[in-house]
Amino acid sequence: MPKFLSKRWHGLHMVWTFVLVFLLLVLLSFYQWVLAVVALVPTAVLIFYAWQAERAFEKDFRAYVTTLTYRVKKASSEVINELPLGILLYNEEKTVEWHNPFIARMTGRESIVGEPLLELLPGLKNRKEPVFDLPLGSKIYSVENKPEEKLFYFRDITEQTELQKKYQEDKIAIGIVLLDNIDEATQGMDDQTRSITLARITGEINEWAQRHQLYLRRTASDRFLLIMNQKSLQELEQDRFEILDDVREMIPDAKVPFTLSIGVAAGAGTLGEIGTLAQTSLDMALGRGGDQAAVKVGQRMSFYGGRSNAVEKRTRVRARVISHALRDLIRESDKVVIMGHKIPDMDAIGAAIGVLKAVQLSNKEGYIVLEGINPSIDRLMEEVYEHERIGRWFITPEQAMQLIGPRTLAVVVDTHRSSLVAEPRLLQLTSRVVVVDHHRRGEDFINDAVLVYMEPYASSTCELVTELLQYFNDKMTMEVLEATALLAGIAVDTKSFSLRTGARTFEAASFLRRSGADSAMIQRLMKEDLEAYIEKAEVIKHAEILYEHVALAAAEPGRKYSQLLIAQVADTLINMTDVWASFVLSERPDGLIGISARSLGQMNVQIVMEKLGGGGHLTNAAVQLEGTLEEATERLKQVLAEMETEEGLFE
Repeated sequence: MPKFLSKRWHGLHMVWTFVLVFLLLVLLSFYQWVLAVVALVPTAVLIFYAWQAERAFEKDFRAYVTTLTYRVKKASSEVINELPLGILLYNEEKTVEWHNPFIARMTGRESIVGEPLLELLPGLKNRKEPVFDLPLGSKIYSVENKPEEKLFYFRDITEQTELQKKYQEDKIAIGIVLLDNIDEATQGMDDQTRSITLARITGEINEWAQRHQLYLRRTASDRFLLIMNQKSLQELEQDRFEILDDVREMIPDAKVPFTLSIGVAAGAGTLGEIGTLAQTSLDMALGRGGDQAAVKVGQRMSFYGGRSNAVEKRTRVRARVISHALRDLIRESDKVVIMGHKIPDMDAIGAAIGVLKAVQLSNKEGYIVLEGINPSIDRLMEEVYEHERIGRWFITPEQAMQLIGPRTLAVVVDTHRSSLVAEPRLLQLTSRVVVVDHHRRGEDFINDAVLVYMEPYASSTCELVTELLQYFNDKMTMEVLEATALLAGIAVDTKSFSLRTGARTFEAASFLRRSGADSAMIQRLMKEDLEAYIEKAEVIKHAEILYEHVALAAAEPGRKYSQLLIAQVADTLINMTDVWASFVLSERPDGLIGISARSLGQMNVQIVMEKLGGGGHLTNAAVQLEGTLEEATERLKQVLAEMETEEGLFE
């Protein structure tokens, strides 16, 4: 309480004390009325004085409160005007009713009262979130929306955002660069030519690292370590790792072009974790065929390059090592369960029959899991079920669930994606899993497999299994149906040895032919009827040409075709003049939308399908989508348009 109020209150208190004492004395001597009368005069005087004192106190108190209220209002007004916070009120018509000076400085205008809010700040349109960021000129504001009060709060977070961006850009990223085909590319060179060529390639890599301010350290003759920050990594991604193309085109007269594989990781917790992820990314790039970069940042996985086919390995050492390892795993297991992908094709069934042969050679029980028969394998399965020694080992997924145990070996063929196997639950019931596949590696990889044999250069999984069988047992003999099923798988995936074939493909086919494969039976298995041919023609007539060399055919809505027929239409279109890539879309009997993609090598259709959630090879890929045929067609065209804008569809 102020001093002047304190003094008056003290005086008033003394007066009332005196009055009370005086009255008490009067009451004690009430019989002396004369004295009482005399006492009334001073009492009245004292009461009047007390009343005057109380009025003065009230007047002073009101003046104090008035002064204090003025000071509080003034302080509040100054705070609102000086706060680093924008306040804006609007009405039902989205017109500005009031704002503080912060808003005037933010918009660069003295006043925007009465102006349409959404014309001044179009970034506020259709924003329902309670808090969101709003770029405005060179500034960034955090906006808090109060629709009930028709109020916006604006806070300048430009400095905070820039600091956060700088923090993210300065985070460490680790990369590994590998010359992935140095043995194949330098085969036949003398020592001097080999040294000069490798020196040129090393110099190119060093110049690339200096240009992007990367730390480069050579750790082996064919391997380099990269250390950079995420800002440099973003620049590399924007340039789509141009070093891949530079190295591939360095030696134009080389029989086998030199290619790089790069694995980069960032965004993990510790340097050790980042290094481990970098090696995993490199393994991913190699598993997809090499000649590409795989970048892992947090949960995002991106791929760049992949414009060339995987180089066929000239040595079979790895095939022999894998064959012996598989033989040991089979012998250590109580039984073996073999399965391919959902809606299996000839390659999956042929490879499964080949692995079953390896199991039987080891005197173990082996079973092939088959969820159902589709048109692509119905003729083969008719032959299989007529063959008593092979057909009785085919079981359903439900039967497999009853058979599998901790000591059971699960062999997955023609796929490496856990979501695509015939029965994904089987993989959770055993820790002993083997993967044999020829597809380029994707993100959805089967975890913790004890043995992985993935070779993207191979024409088919049947080719890989055939090579494994050659080293499995020296005295192995095959039955006609077993050899025919494996050769049929190779023939289907290579389009009768016209695509993706190498020297080892013909060597495997030669071994199977010597083992009794029936080429006449393969022709019967691959025949198509007249009705299917007419159905293909119905789809082909809807084809259109995009970007001069891309054929895209979408079947009529409501017409359902099998995935086999969709793939056959894509194969037919790729044989047309000036068509370098083909895409065919149709509704399938299972309700999904199937897309099959083919190319002649100038375009990587695997990348296109991966952007839609599928996968495959550089020249052969597919995907299954939910939704309508029109939506799938629009999504495919959008992906093609984005790729054409970013890097071009063709080499």
